[in-house]
Amino acid sequence: MAVTAVVARDSGRRVQAAGDWPGARLFNDLPSMLAETGLYDLVVIASPSSLHAEHANAVSVAGKPFVLDKPIATTAAEARRVVSAASSSGTPFTVFQNRRWDPEQLTLAALLERGDLGKVHTFERHWERWRPKPQQRWKENDVLGGGLLLDLGPHLVDSATQLFGPVVSVYAETRALSTPTEDDVFLVLHHAAPGSKPGAVPGRTAAADVLFGVEPPAKGVVSRLWAGSLVGAPGPRTRVLGDGGAYLVNSFEGDASPFDVLDGEQPEGTHGWLVRGRERTAVPQPRGGHADFYTAVADWLAGEAEVPVDPADAVRTAEVLDAARVSAKEGRLIDV
Repeated sequence: MAVTAVVARDSGRRVQAAGDWPGARLFNDLPSMLAETGLYDLVVIASPSSLHAEHANAVSVAGKPFVLDKPIATTAAEARRVVSAASSSGTPFTVFQNRRWDPEQLTLAALLERGDLGKVHTFERHWERWRPKPQQRWKENDVLGGGLLLDLGPHLVDSATQLFGPVVSVYAETRALSTPTEDDVFLVLHHAAPGSKPGAVPGRTAAADVLFGVEPPAKGVVSRLWAGSLVGAPGPRTRVLGDGGAYLVNSFEGDASPFDVLDGEQPEGTHGWLVRGRERTAVPQPRGGHADFYTAVADWLAGEAEVPVDPADAVRTAEVLDAARVSAKEGRLIDV
């Protein structure tokens, strides 16, 4: 793949783009670029989140296949309209959920497939950083499209649902500690068990089942997910608990963590640990990484593979995030 055209509204970003891709045409706005559709075969939309739906709809009208960064919209209703507009115009698109290709995610998926953890009951993931001085970007300051719920939430929820299935109810807590948007997020997702039906008591919802202590016939995994920017001691990145052991990843992509010392003996070619009490074994890391997303996109455009990330998955993620907003506001468990 080659970059042949770039839209950058900011003059400084245009200078940067010219240096990064000297052969690309530079445009000041999206309509100007969409008037020159012969320059490219694929559009990648990586604008601020509050503009994703608007830009996706414009590209759909132009009829060019596109990759849309997560979240595809700021609400589930808007996300459904994006998918509907693309479908109506016959414009194919996929979603940039590159974290599906994280080495950690690939390693955990392989571990689960082998059954090394037994029956999993809990999935925990901490995406936390120590940033006492906030960055001054739209991600921190845009009250419509910024904040960690929309920034990291789509990755956290998508990772959980890819591993453990659909979500039936959500509990959430969010706070804005150092920025206008939320920079502290905690989510609890209750996943459906295969073949189970929410609401063990007729007329009662899945959320009510949990609140009143009535358990569905088959219980799914519970995911506990954290994202924070004001965390001086980031927690273990990932912990997955089953009746046969646990999977543990301590650090978050090179960020300082008090748990780094636990990885001092991590052998090359492994990622994380299989832990059973005092025993721990390094887990082999499968081949793959973030670059594989665009390899999958190229195969999809050539008609040789399925869409890398189904937009319907992104709509379901948006529904979970909508429920999380309601839960955080009302302080209760919300059905999805």
